[in-house]
Amino acid sequence: MSIVDEVESISKNPSSVYLVVGGNDYWENQIINQLKEIIPQEERTMNFATYDMDDVPLSEAINDASSMPFFGNRRVVIIKNAFFLTGMRNKSKIKHNINELERYLDNISNNTVLLIFAPYSKLDGRKKITKKLKKNSTVINLNDFSEREIINFVKQYIDNKHYQISNDALNELFSRTQGDLSKMINELNKVMIYSNKEKKIDLNIVDLLVAKSINQNVFSLVNYLMKGKTTQAIQFYHELLEQKQDSIKINAILESQFRLLLQVKILKDHGYSAAMIAKSLKIHPYRVKLAYQSVESFTVDYLQAAYLELVQIECKLKSSQENPELLFEMFSIKFSQKKNSI
Repeated sequence: MSIVDEVESISKNPSSVYLVVGGNDYWENQIINQLKEIIPQEERTMNFATYDMDDVPLSEAINDASSMPFFGNRRVVIIKNAFFLTGMRNKSKIKHNINELERYLDNISNNTVLLIFAPYSKLDGRKKITKKLKKNSTVINLNDFSEREIINFVKQYIDNKHYQISNDALNELFSRTQGDLSKMINELNKVMIYSNKEKKIDLNIVDLLVAKSINQNVFSLVNYLMKGKTTQAIQFYHELLEQKQDSIKINAILESQFRLLLQVKILKDHGYSAAMIAKSLKIHPYRVKLAYQSVESFTVDYLQAAYLELVQIECKLKSSQENPELLFEMFSIKFSQKKNSI
């Protein structure tokens, strides 16, 4: 069953326990909305509760789940940030008695729908509670929602609204939102209002209405550098500074992008596919796909030298009064000269 079908089935035929693995704001909101449909509006104050494990002991949520509904037929209890299912350490000083959840799973209430959000890429499968929860719950893995499924879902969403979108507009929307489904839907709703008369969305409309994030702007900057377009890169860098973007933040994102390019190049040379690299590095497939295509004409030594130089620029930006624009210009010129010599 697809994620779409799993979520839609919640209000129609709910399970007693759900485990939602992975973080995705859009689907999390959809799941919560589906659960709200189970409880009549007038009963939600007493029979619909959310507990954040960063702030509240697990025992409070389990006590609530074990209680009979208050003047109603069903109760919904939501547990957020179930970090105890992973190997990570949480900064919260709240202590959780995992045994109480284990006991609840041995005697699940028929009057309660218990939903546990674990917004992480991976759970610790060695833990007893993780094994038991997976065995006794309906698992919805948001990490399995692939790039293709996101694109197809958005296309269907647009079609259901009786709009049309060109492929290049959809690709640009995906790019500017970094494949974040929640952001894509939010931006689409804005775009649809603008396109209400003709109900057609093209690249110009997306370019006009969907703003680029700092990450997306820096990605454009990287593209100029990778193509040896030194003048355009320097001009674009000046524009970012004029927009009050912080030079240290720009350099940090550049540094991060070149580190990714270096990692992708090394793994690609060792025979890894883009999908294998995304899984290995735990990075969104879309970012890896773009990097995979970009590194073809570059050597490991070249990318490593560029990355290390950005690290040095970071040190200079943080410890001296050197001009950020001059540092970037020198880097761009040097980068272009090396590219032309490959």
